[in-house]
Amino acid sequence: MNPQNDARLRRLEWRCRRGTRELDLLLERYLHTRYRAAGTASQLAFERLLELQDPVLQAYFLGTAEPQDPGTRDLVRSITGTHP
Repeated sequence: MNPQNDARLRRLEWRCRRGTRELDLLLERYLHTRYRAAGTASQLAFERLLELQDPVLQAYFLGTAEPQDPGTRDLVRSITGTHP
Protein backbone atom coordinates (compact mmCIF):
# COMPACT_ATOMS: atom_id res chain seq x y z
CA MET A 1 0.00 0.00 0.00
CA ASN A 2 1.26 3.48 -0.72
CA PRO A 3 1.69 6.27 1.85
CA GLN A 4 -1.30 8.19 0.50
CA ASN A 5 -3.60 5.20 1.08
CA ASP A 6 -2.10 4.65 4.53
CA ALA A 7 -2.88 8.25 5.48
CA ARG A 8 -6.43 7.91 4.13
CA LEU A 9 -7.03 4.76 6.16
CA ARG A 10 -5.68 6.43 9.30
CA ARG A 11 -8.10 9.35 8.77
CA LEU A 12 -10.98 6.95 8.27
CA GLU A 13 -9.97 5.00 11.36
CA TRP A 14 -10.04 8.20 13.38
CA ARG A 15 -13.50 9.02 12.01
CA CYS A 16 -14.72 5.56 13.09
CA ARG A 17 -14.11 6.49 16.72
CA ARG A 18 -17.52 7.74 17.71
CA GLY A 19 -17.44 7.69 21.49
CA THR A 20 -19.71 4.70 21.92
CA ARG A 21 -18.12 1.29 22.03
CA GLU A 22 -20.81 -0.32 19.90
CA LEU A 23 -20.47 2.14 17.03
CA ASP A 24 -16.70 2.06 17.26
CA LEU A 25 -16.68 -1.73 16.96
CA LEU A 26 -19.10 -1.88 14.03
CA LEU A 27 -17.37 0.83 12.03
CA GLU A 28 -13.79 -0.19 12.78
CA ARG A 29 -14.54 -3.84 12.01
CA TYR A 30 -15.88 -2.90 8.59
CA LEU A 31 -12.90 -0.62 7.92
CA HIS A 32 -10.34 -3.25 8.86
CA THR A 33 -11.96 -6.31 7.34
CA ARG A 34 -13.91 -5.19 4.28
CA TYR A 35 -13.25 -1.58 3.27
CA ARG A 36 -10.12 -2.24 1.19
CA ALA A 37 -11.78 -5.01 -0.82
CA ALA A 38 -15.00 -3.04 -1.31
CA GLY A 39 -15.77 -1.39 -4.60
CA THR A 40 -15.50 2.35 -5.04
CA ALA A 41 -19.25 2.87 -4.57
CA SER A 42 -19.20 1.00 -1.25
CA GLN A 43 -16.12 2.86 -0.07
CA LEU A 44 -17.78 6.19 -0.85
CA ALA A 45 -20.97 5.06 0.89
CA PHE A 46 -18.90 4.20 3.98
CA GLU A 47 -17.25 7.62 3.93
CA ARG A 48 -20.69 9.27 3.64
CA LEU A 49 -21.91 7.10 6.52
CA LEU A 50 -19.10 8.44 8.71
CA GLU A 51 -20.39 11.98 8.13
CA LEU A 52 -23.67 11.19 9.91
CA GLN A 53 -24.38 12.06 13.52
CA ASP A 54 -24.15 9.31 16.14
CA PRO A 55 -27.91 9.20 16.93
CA VAL A 56 -28.64 8.64 13.24
CA LEU A 57 -26.04 5.88 13.02
CA GLN A 58 -27.40 4.24 16.15
CA ALA A 59 -30.92 4.28 14.72
CA TYR A 60 -29.70 2.73 11.48
CA PHE A 61 -27.70 0.00 13.20
CA LEU A 62 -30.46 -0.77 15.72
CA GLY A 63 -33.00 -0.98 12.93
CA THR A 64 -35.26 1.80 14.21
CA ALA A 65 -34.61 3.87 11.08
CA GLU A 66 -33.55 3.05 7.55
CA PRO A 67 -31.37 5.17 5.27
CA GLN A 68 -33.16 6.62 2.25
CA ASP A 69 -30.03 6.43 0.09
CA PRO A 70 -29.86 2.93 -1.45
CA GLY A 71 -26.05 2.74 -1.21
CA THR A 72 -26.08 3.69 2.46
CA ARG A 73 -28.97 1.31 3.13
CA ASP A 74 -27.10 -1.59 1.50
CA LEU A 75 -23.95 -0.76 3.44
CA VAL A 76 -25.78 -0.62 6.78
CA ARG A 77 -27.42 -3.96 6.01
CA SER A 78 -24.04 -5.39 5.09
CA ILE A 79 -22.40 -4.13 8.27
CA THR A 80 -25.21 -5.43 10.50
CA GLY A 81 -25.76 -8.63 8.55
CA THR A 82 -29.46 -7.85 8.01
CA HIS A 83 -29.90 -8.41 4.31
CA PRO A 84 -33.58 -8.72 3.39
